[in-house]
Amino acid sequence: MIRTIMTKARILIVDDDQDLCLLLTRLLVKQGYTVESTGKGSRAKELLTGSKFDLVLCDHRLPDTDGLQMVQFIRANAPGTVVIIITGYSEVRLAVELMRHGAFDYIGKPLYPDELLMRVQDALDSTRVGGTVAGSGSKKEQKVPDGDEFVEGEGTTAHVIAKHIALVAPTDMTTLITGETGTGKEFVARRIHAKSDRAKAPFVAVDCGALPKDLAGSELFGHVKGSFTGAVADRAGSFEQAQGGTLFLDEVGNLSYDNQMKLLRVLQERKIRRLGGMKDVDVDVRILAATNEDLGKAVNEGRFREDLFHRINEFTIQLVPLRQRKEDIPRFASHFVEQANQRLGRSVKGFEPAAMTKLMDHGWSGNLRELGNVIKRAVLLSSGDHISADCLPATVLMGAHTPTGTPIDTDARSHADPGLRGVAHQAEREAILTALERNGFNKSKTAEQLNIDRKTLYNKIKALGLEQ
Repeated sequence: MIRTIMTKARILIVDDDQDLCLLLTRLLVKQGYTVESTGKGSRAKELLTGSKFDLVLCDHRLPDTDGLQMVQFIRANAPGTVVIIITGYSEVRLAVELMRHGAFDYIGKPLYPDELLMRVQDALDSTRVGGTVAGSGSKKEQKVPDGDEFVEGEGTTAHVIAKHIALVAPTDMTTLITGETGTGKEFVARRIHAKSDRAKAPFVAVDCGALPKDLAGSELFGHVKGSFTGAVADRAGSFEQAQGGTLFLDEVGNLSYDNQMKLLRVLQERKIRRLGGMKDVDVDVRILAATNEDLGKAVNEGRFREDLFHRINEFTIQLVPLRQRKEDIPRFASHFVEQANQRLGRSVKGFEPAAMTKLMDHGWSGNLRELGNVIKRAVLLSSGDHISADCLPATVLMGAHTPTGTPIDTDARSHADPGLRGVAHQAEREAILTALERNGFNKSKTAEQLNIDRKTLYNKIKALGLEQ
């Protein structure tokens, strides 16, 4: 079931749909949260500057700004605030990209109360350390799963990953985990820690991509009172908090050059110095790092230190996109069903064949994160023992599947007809997908909303490759 809220949190809703704002406000207030809302990004920035919010629910498309600008503003000006992007399921790739820039999660429209509350609670839990809200929102020290949260696939790729984890876990080798966003890099890091001699010591995860540049040094290495404006007390950084255990540096390629130098010194000398401090502190920490970019290319472009790259790359585990390991989709999907059943108090047993076929055919640009979100929603919508195809979002039902960084193939004409016409086809496809989902796939209502007749809608659905 949905967890009980332990502490009151402040939430800001940013969406130009005032009816939606009102509904979300009532829902969240009823759960004990303090809520404010606005329809413009400019007003949201004023509110975030003037007071502290624990969470922002932000629509990707706003009249005066967009989700990326809001995420960047919040990272720079309210680093203790987590962000959930509200988007359409046809914009999964955009949402995943926003998560690379510091958003915690995304949730697709139409919104469902149980799903929304679950995502909100997950986001707020991510900022809690030992039951208190952390200062940055980018660091988390949590109980490491003993195996229940980590599921190994059954294909060749999964066996290779499991073998590599088993080999490197008992060592103290600094390990680099690479792969696209959503492929499970932190789960692998936690698995390595759980199978190591340090398993009973802390596991501290730091999202380097969400660290504001001016606070990254303090977050990693700590500071002494008075070392900068706002440093009202001594504070231990991530290295000291992970003493004896494991420090996981996610998106390590986003560290500034100055902090790259400091990290290199720690790896070489096993000592850190707090900002403003006068003495070194010995640290015994194993480093696991992760990235979704090509650090070798970053080295060649002068954005990442070559000596640091070799230090963190003593051993590499490469995670493969879900679209390249489809044989594992049924196992992962079943695992996510079990998780959703526990969270939502449901008893779904599995999938109808048609639904599993759709899952297997989809491209999963958001990888395991996208699959998990889709399954949570499907469990929520399912009224029977098995998930049917109509519980899945429009992009999964209608084949809007695309590898990250690849344009959607709307139809054969798009290859021979680029430019404005290709853009128009894409925009038309997205508009029809969104309207179909909003109207529960009722084609008569969709045609009416789009101001076209049913025959025209059917022709467009066929031409754009949207047949179910």
